Order: sequence, then structure tokens, then C-alpha cells
Amino acid sequence: MAFHVFVTTARAAVCGAVRRGAARWVAVALVLLIAAPPLAAHAEITGSASVIDGDTIEIHGQRVRLFGIDAPETGQVCRAGDKPWPCGQQAALALDKKIAGRPVSCTEKDRDRYGRIVAICFADKVNLNAWLAAEGWALAYRHYSMDYVRDEDVARAARKGIWRGTFVAPWDWRQGQRIESTKDEPGDCVIKGNINSKGEHIYHVPGGEYYDRTRIDPSKGERWFCSEAEARSAGWRRSKR
Repeated sequence: MAFHVFVTTARAAVCGAVRRGAARWVAVALVLLIAAPPLAAHAEITGSASVIDGDTIEIHGQRVRLFGIDAPETGQVCRAGDKPWPCGQQAALALDKKIAGRPVSCTEKDRDRYGRIVAICFADKVNLNAWLAAEGWALAYRHYSMDYVRDEDVARAARKGIWRGTFVAPWDWRQGQRIESTKDEPGDCVIKGNINSKGEHIYHVPGGEYYDRTRIDPSKGERWFCSEAEARSAGWRRSKR
């Protein structure tokens, strides 16, 4: 609209210059055209997508943040009953499984403070933003949009995803809020999943050299496993000692 007003005004100035032969009107017209703001462009990006986390993907090297939703962070831990579980990792895995290698098409809605495109994205005809909220893998990000509140309500009613237990909203988790553990060990799941100083995910079984000295902190993404198979399938390796 602003661009149209500038152009219209500039045209009128040019016509006035032609009729009056006034050079100053030509100068005014040129200034108006040069100062005209560019048309707002919303990026359309399509291609193979890599999942970064539960609400962020990458296409052609461009990070895309899914508009209107907020998924648990990669290291975030939720609880189901007395057991902690890596809800952030599971949200990312669910998104990756839903995309299933299909091309993803995104329409830009905004840019965030990190310069990432904020967009609504589709895999075939599936709105990934809405799907994540409806499956309980993300919350409606009400601070920015109310578009996915109904989808969130569906997940909450069905106790899907993170709604099956307790969790901290992702925006609060980023501010340092955590779920307080109610038990030192979750039931019979006694295998310790530890993250060392190098960021390696290592599990320790009872009787191992480092088992007794290893402490599990769910707020750091560490967790308990019920079997070695479960630990390996989650991407953790067994301690060498």
C-alpha cells in the first residue's frame, strides 16, 4: 500500500512537471521513487528437510522455525508417572518420522531475532505446525499466535505426547524452570544414562566400575533406562568399564 502511494504521487509529480515545465517537480518525483520502500517479500522454501529439534528444521542450509508453536527443547525432560523421559528428543524424532523423507514446503510468516525464517510448513498436505500441536509434541505459542490452540486442546484431551504426564512449558524451561524429581530411581529401571563432560551419552549398568559414583540429573537430559536395549535404541552407548 505504501509503495502504491509513493508511485502514484511520483507519477502525479512527473505529469505536473511535463505540463508546467518545472524542473523542481522532476526532482521531487525522483526523490519519491528512490525513497519508495520495497515490497514485502515472504520467502517460499521447498526441499529436503533435516530436523534440528521439535520445532526447527533446515532446508537448503536455511534454518526454519515453525510458526505459532513451541516444542520441548532437545535436552528437555518430562515425566510420565514417576519416570523421566526425554520429551525434547522424542518430539524431534516424531517430527522426523512424520516428514519421512518427503519434501517440505514452507511459507514465511516472519523472521526471529536469530534471523531464522518463521514459517508454516507442509509435508505433502499435512500442516506440520498443526500436527505437532495436535499430537502433543508442541504447545500453541500463544505469545505470538492463537492459530494452534484448538490443536493443543485436542492433544490435552487425549493425553497425547507431553500431555501424558507432567512437563515444564518450553518457554519456562529456557528460563531455567525444571521439574523436581520425586524419586531417586524410577521403579525397577536401574540403568543410569549419563551425559559426560564431552557431551557423550553413556549408560552404566549395576556392577559397573562407575555405576555407584554416577548421579543422574534429569534437568540435564540424563535419564534412567529399564533395559540395555532401551538405552541403545535411544542412542546411548554402554560404558567401557
